[in-house]
Amino acid sequence: MKTTNPGPSAAPAYISPDLAARTTASTVELDGTKVAFWTYDPVETGPDTRTILVIHGFRGDHHGLLRVADQLPDMRIIMPDLPGFGSSGPFDSGPHSVQRYGQFITDFMAALDLGPDTVLLGHSFGSIIAAHFVAEHPTAVTPLILINPIAAPALEGPKGIMTRLAVLYYRLAARLPRSLGLALLRSPLIVRVMSEAMAKTGDRNLRRFIHGQHHAYFSAFANRDSLLESFTASVSSHVAEVAARLALPVLLIAGEKDEIATLPDQHRLLALLPDAELRVIPGVGHLIHYETPGPAATYIRSFLKDHPA
Repeated sequence: MKTTNPGPSAAPAYISPDLAARTTASTVELDGTKVAFWTYDPVETGPDTRTILVIHGFRGDHHGLLRVADQLPDMRIIMPDLPGFGSSGPFDSGPHSVQRYGQFITDFMAALDLGPDTVLLGHSFGSIIAAHFVAEHPTAVTPLILINPIAAPALEGPKGIMTRLAVLYYRLAARLPRSLGLALLRSPLIVRVMSEAMAKTGDRNLRRFIHGQHHAYFSAFANRDSLLESFTASVSSHVAEVAARLALPVLLIAGEKDEIATLPDQHRLLALLPDAELRVIPGVGHLIHYETPGPAATYIRSFLKDHPA
């Protein structure tokens, strides 16, 4: 395992400069895959300090959850770039499936000696990975926190048509000549359209920050094949299919205006979970981690106080 201290650096306007002082960048090799991860140490350790392992969403990386980490200075937060995304390489063998990502969590926790008092947090696609991991390993972590959880099948309901169009997009990009396929996947226009659709804030400066984040990090994937496999996994599974097996306390944090993980689906998911609570943040969609990290952090801290290690 290799660890480096990145030192002070210029922080974006929406991220506190104090976060850099808490940050250590590291790498670890797991089953032939180099995995990059970042640790955000607590400013001061107290009785409520917990270690939170964060699993980011599809086509994202650890940058997307920085604003949430910034709002939790009393917690130790570990955020890897999932294999195939950001600064991590793709899996050396096997498909980039929900099950394979679950094995990655097992291997990663073992490498870092993370015990069952670890909190597992997943956002969007990360919520699917986290929920399926817990369903297969019910005593590995506690509790479970899901932000913008994918609560229902992506190919069903009103959003099914848009999902099928996205499937065609990723399949076409994978079959085109390499340069054309990558140009399609990394098209600034397509990334901007996606970003505009998901952002709900009326704050122009915050919207500019969000678009800049997507432009900088949304195209940081290893290759077209791993991206297609990950996308297929993201639309082929959901949290509700394993909800009955999640016996540990679960916190759902949903956006009132989320068009990907809709609010009615969140209420249906809540009813399926044995021990869960749902917190809804008004005026935000699928970008809670960018637009409303403060309320999200408040709900996380309160939930962890109610469910101590």
